[in-house]
Amino acid sequence: MGSLSPSAPLFEPLRLGALTLQHRVIQAPCTRMRATKESDGVFVPNDLNVEYYSQRASAGSLMLTEATPISRYAAGYPGVPGIFTPSQIAGWKKVTDAIHAKGAFMFCQLWHVGRATVPSFIDGKQSVSASDIPISGSALDGTEYAASPPKAMTIEDIQETVKEYAAAALRAREAGFDGVEIHGANGYLLDQFLHDNVNNRTDEYGGSIEKRSRIILEVIQAVSAVIGADRVGIRLSPYNYFQDTRDSSPNANWLVLSSLIAGLPEKSRPAYVHMIEPRFDEILDESAKMDSLDGSTVKPSLDVFRPTLKKSGIAFLAAGNFNPENAGAKVMKDGADAVVFGRYFISNPDLPYRLREGLSLTPYDRTTFYGADPPEKGYVDYPFYK
Repeated sequence: MGSLSPSAPLFEPLRLGALTLQHRVIQAPCTRMRATKESDGVFVPNDLNVEYYSQRASAGSLMLTEATPISRYAAGYPGVPGIFTPSQIAGWKKVTDAIHAKGAFMFCQLWHVGRATVPSFIDGKQSVSASDIPISGSALDGTEYAASPPKAMTIEDIQETVKEYAAAALRAREAGFDGVEIHGANGYLLDQFLHDNVNNRTDEYGGSIEKRSRIILEVIQAVSAVIGADRVGIRLSPYNYFQDTRDSSPNANWLVLSSLIAGLPEKSRPAYVHMIEPRFDEILDESAKMDSLDGSTVKPSLDVFRPTLKKSGIAFLAAGNFNPENAGAKVMKDGADAVVFGRYFISNPDLPYRLREGLSLTPYDRTTFYGADPPEKGYVDYPFYK
């Protein structure tokens, strides 16, 4: 039955940088807000987190952690485990030990939220971003983002943040992670530099897409220098609307970014680029999102970025509304080297097995994505296939 499944192309081995994967079904980074509070802004991985990731580990698989703050002031949400204290390193070590015991690999997704936070979450400090433009709407504490707009980062701030990414990558390796994924998507700090409706700088980090991309390239190079480029990936979302990001020309601009990444020296060239399909959106459903993109003169598609990266030996991972019917075709048609699943991995801890065997999937419960009472609900209580 498995060989006839439309998911069969997902079960070919894949060399991904330093890793040799046995299949191409990758667990997406999904914020779940289940870590234990140690002190204000410091949340530590716990036994429940160990169980959650261990449930979803399979031999030769790659798992990506939930977005993980690189420093105390990079964080913007409660219940999210960071990678900046000894206790967090120790907590993550329990997670990586558990998934390694099952033969899986894990990358830590390194995160700085930038303007997507407010002073109440970061010891009263002002948030930072490419520019001083706030997000519209309210933060989790109920305050308006506009009431405390971000500070436009100085050159010194940017250089310090680049160093923080590298330091966090070293701590991730100390915690047993096999590598890191740089979070350059979803309207968070690095993505705020990329989108021209957010970045209005006039220095070397603003203006042209080449200049807006500069911080991304510097982070990739800094992280690669300390842990090796074959253990580094980056996530990007050209068509993202989340957190008020609307680029004027995502196809053209992210193609330039892809070329810049592909043109890095080999010692700094990441193992993979992970992008989110245009059809996916945190707010709009698939048809509404695609309708909203239809006004552009160029058809939105990740296919425009793949060839540029492939020529430089950089693997391509695709995420966003994949299912048993369309995921295998993405790999078979060479649209991606692997497919990243989020929501179905939440509700199906044995997702690779179910896809390989053509078994039905358990539906997910959105109300438990970002925390629940009790925290086990919608987290570690989804069934394995009987």
